[in-house]
Amino acid sequence: MGANLQDTSTWLPLDGLAPGFDANKAAPVQDLDGQSFRVAGDGGPLEVSFSGDSVQWSMAGRSGTDPCEVFAVAEDLYYAQWHSGADGAFALSLFLDLASGRALSITAFLGEAAQGETAVRHVFHPGTIDGMAARGPALGETAALLGRRVEWVYSPIHAYEHIYLSPQWYTWQCLAGPERGLADTDTNTTYQLRPGIYVFTWREKVIPCGSITVADHRDITAIRSHGYLFGWNEAGTDPVHFTFGAHGRLVSMSRHSAGLEPA
Repeated sequence: MGANLQDTSTWLPLDGLAPGFDANKAAPVQDLDGQSFRVAGDGGPLEVSFSGDSVQWSMAGRSGTDPCEVFAVAEDLYYAQWHSGADGAFALSLFLDLASGRALSITAFLGEAAQGETAVRHVFHPGTIDGMAARGPALGETAALLGRRVEWVYSPIHAYEHIYLSPQWYTWQCLAGPERGLADTDTNTTYQLRPGIYVFTWREKVIPCGSITVADHRDITAIRSHGYLFGWNEAGTDPVHFTFGAHGRLVSMSRHSAGLEPA
C-alpha cells in the first residue's frame, strides 16, 4: 500500500519544498534602480528607495535596508518583494502601477497558528503613488477568479492545480513533485491590479506558511505568475522566505446556477 496521504504529520515542511521550486522564476529586473516612491494608503505611508538589489524602506514604525527582488509583471507594472532583516517574522510585498498611479502593499506577519487562525497573517494596503495622477478605480478585492481551475508548473518536477472556490476558499492539489497526491482547501484573498491581472494570496493551515502571487491571466493558455512563500522551517525555529514563478493554463471553468453562487 502507498503512503497515508491523510497523515499531515508526514507532509513536507516549507524548507523541504524550497530546493528547485524556483526553476520557473522570472529574472528580476533593475527598472526601478535609483528611484524612490511614497505610497499613501491604508496603514500609513510606505516610503521606498530602490538601489541595485536592495530597498530602503519605512512603514508604520518599521524600517530597514534589505535585499529586494523586483519583477516586471506587465508594462509599467512591477512587483517588489523583500524580507525584513531586523524582524524575520515580517515580510513586505509591493505592487506599483506606474501607468495608473496606484499601488498595493501587503504586509505578512509570521506567528504561531491558533484556533481559527493561520500562522501567517496578511494585511492589505491599497493606495496611490505620490506625485502621480491616480487613474481608474481604486484597487480592491475581486471575485474574477471564481470557478476557474488552473494548472501551474513551477519547475520541471513541480506542478499543482488550483481551484478557486469562493472569495475566501480555494483548493490545491499537487500533480507532480515531492507533494504529489497531497491536497487541501485553504483561505485566500484576491485583488485586481488591472483587468486580467490579479494578486492571489493564500494562507495554509497544515504547513505554517503563506504565499503572495501576482498572475497575468489575459492569455488563459499562457498565464504567468510571480510570487513568494513565507513560513517556518521544519523545526519551527527559523523563518523561510523564497521567491518563485510559474507558468499556468486554464483547464476548465465552473458556472453555477442563478442563486447558487459561492458565498
